[in-house]
Amino acid sequence: MTTIFKVLFALGLAAAALPARAALNVFACEPEWGALAKEIAGDRVSVYPATTALQDPHRIEARPSLIARIRSADLVVCTGSQLEVGWLPLLFTQSGNAKIQPGSPGFLEASQLVARIEIPTVIDRSMGDIHPGGNPHIHLDPRNIAKVAEALGARLAQVDPANAPAYKAGTAAFMERWQLAIARWEKAAARLRGVPLVVYHKDMSYLIQWLGMREAGSLEPKPGIPATPAHLADLVERMKRDPAKVIVYSAYNSPKAAEFLAERTAIPATMLPYTVGGSDKAKDLYGLFDDTINRLLAAVK
Repeated sequence: MTTIFKVLFALGLAAAALPARAALNVFACEPEWGALAKEIAGDRVSVYPATTALQDPHRIEARPSLIARIRSADLVVCTGSQLEVGWLPLLFTQSGNAKIQPGSPGFLEASQLVARIEIPTVIDRSMGDIHPGGNPHIHLDPRNIAKVAEALGARLAQVDPANAPAYKAGTAAFMERWQLAIARWEKAAARLRGVPLVVYHKDMSYLIQWLGMREAGSLEPKPGIPATPAHLADLVERMKRDPAKVIVYSAYNSPKAAEFLAERTAIPATMLPYTVGGSDKAKDLYGLFDDTINRLLAAVK
């Protein structure tokens, strides 16, 4: 074996040992969409989640690191409906990346794919942090996840046609498993139907609607407005007259207001993961709903 052949052979072995480069860079505004992309595409995508479960998605800074990441993105998947209005437009402007701009195949706005709820008839800033296009927190109804999955699989195939058959197969496999999981969750959560709860923010509305629960109060006097002593005092009196079964707040919320109300009403306060990564058990989309339902059931038993 000649020296040059030995070198080429060694280089070939080294190249074979390296992991294959992901075909597609996916920039996910929220963890749930990054997790969904991985469920469908597996190692064919490299996912960068722009936020974590411990961050309020309304209040993110357009950091240079995010701009750098979105510059190299092939596909951007975000909730939309102005959830990211405070930071995403600046990322688009600064990215210099034409293929992921709104209206292009490289941008997918998940909330536009489902029926949104709580669409205001009047837009007035005195009403708090309301979203003109409706409640954007669509992902806590797993039926909405299914609708986004179908569109995401098709969009992956559009921007990466060479791997289209794999994305189609991945979507089909996910949908089959997901529908079985929905049936399991609905059966397990049947006794939550009609249960009243106090929320922190309007980020649980789709979950409440799906499970047939009832919102009996909110720790925020208005959406996005922090709890005030006067509002909490009023809420304490309301709970004495018509008590809820559980007080819930998201992983990114401070627990103080929930604990204040719990101490004065004897209603249990429970943290819900809200999205992937919000608890030790919510490591993926399946774990998110498993843990959410188990926490609710444990609180109201």
